[in-house]
Amino acid sequence: MWQTARDARPVDTVRREAAAVGRAARAAWRGPGRERDLVVQSLKAAGAGLLAWCVAQVWMGDPMALMAPWVAVVLVQATVYSSVRQATQLFTAMCAGTLVASGAQAVTDDTTGALALCLPLLMLVANWHRFGQQGVYAATTAVFTLASGAVSASAVGHRVGQAALGAVIGVAVNALVLPPIHLRDVRENLAALARETGDVLHAVAADLRDCSWDAQTAAGWSSAAARLQHRLDALRSARGWSQESLRLTYGPLRALHRAPEAVPPEQEDQRWSRVTGHMTALIRALAVAADENRSPAPPEGPVLEMYARLLELIGDACHAEAGLLLGEGPDTSAEGPAEAALEELHLRLQDGLREHAGQEAARAAVLGTLLLQAENLWAETVSRTGDE
Repeated sequence: MWQTARDARPVDTVRREAAAVGRAARAAWRGPGRERDLVVQSLKAAGAGLLAWCVAQVWMGDPMALMAPWVAVVLVQATVYSSVRQATQLFTAMCAGTLVASGAQAVTDDTTGALALCLPLLMLVANWHRFGQQGVYAATTAVFTLASGAVSASAVGHRVGQAALGAVIGVAVNALVLPPIHLRDVRENLAALARETGDVLHAVAADLRDCSWDAQTAAGWSSAAARLQHRLDALRSARGWSQESLRLTYGPLRALHRAPEAVPPEQEDQRWSRVTGHMTALIRALAVAADENRSPAPPEGPVLEMYARLLELIGDACHAEAGLLLGEGPDTSAEGPAEAALEELHLRLQDGLREHAGQEAARAAVLGTLLLQAENLWAETVSRTGDE
């Protein structure tokens, strides 16, 4: 049985990967999004490499034409600014590798000796922070230089010139052919965070109605809170990419009357960071209440049903905000009744809290903590959505 299970793992892995590729292909075909952006960038990189090869080999007839397409493909990066920055780093690293390798060959007059002399130095230089992630190309360029046997002044000039040609073509293609703008990623990640927050609130509400207060359920809640934190990290990363993608491109796009679309302000990131923190605190309080070895006891009866309904309505508000972010029309007819129901539930829960306080301090403490976190979520989601 163990052998059968072990043999099935690669098959399952291949099946999951194939399914993921199929979903990505369908998403790229359906419309704009991250998947289509990846397809465009990939085709741009391939086109830049082919163009560099044609210019260097077909039109110029340069014997070192390999360098130009290699550099051009590498430099079609996620943003125009990163292409320019990495072009500078890569070109400097390749010049250093070519010159050091040529010097080592002149000193030792032996390929193996030159490699032994230059590679340790170049790998140390590769760790210099000014080179970023391009420092390793100093060592690889030295290997190519010595392996080809062409270390004359003419060969060095050809190699450096082809590297410069590839850098120019790579940066130009990335900047002039559908320059990558990552503003859509911010909106999509914000909407996903709002939607997933609503999903978690609905799931918790359903578990509370079923009185599922055990360790396994609490572990599921904690995993959901961790996924929200990962989504928040993705939002912050998308915000950074969006800001970088406008560097060096905002002015030209405005000049061409292609002003980038507006994105939600950074204050929205901060607000949803607070929402994620409140969700984490709420789930932590629920997990403590579910632990049989801890003294706090969870609320029971009608007050628990009311609290589940309160979380469900807050989750509805999160889903509504996700729809607004994606341009979907909100259901304005339900806004008034939903807010009225929230107000009524809030007042009834406060009455339940006072009643619990007169009966059992432990249950009152747990209910008070849960109600406080729900009020925090309410202030950050329901009130804000209603204002918008």
